[in-house]
Amino acid sequence: MRATEIRRSDMPGPKVYNLWWGDKELPKQKGVIQYSMSPMRQRATHHIFRNWIFNGYRRLSGQVGYWIIPVAIGYGTYAWAKRYDAFHNSKAGHLAAHGGH
Repeated sequence: MRATEIRRSDMPGPKVYNLWWGDKELPKQKGVIQYSMSPMRQRATHHIFRNWIFNGYRRLSGQVGYWIIPVAIGYGTYAWAKRYDAFHNSKAGHLAAHGGH
């Protein structure tokens, strides 16, 4: 084979799976297995709301201890800050801070 023959070749050899763009003849691949399930057997949304009411309540009630305390602390901090800001921006808050104008 001459050195220029490689440059002129268009397609790779027959044992290559990564073929050139637009090639329609694919070699048979080995070891590829596909499994599928019938759409009639999947039933993904069968009793979704009824099951969520019971199972969702059970799962959420088990997690209440982990999220109710941070939510209560956050809301308490927010409510305190709103009252504190409202007092300091009021007339009584200005009089208490500066003792008069």
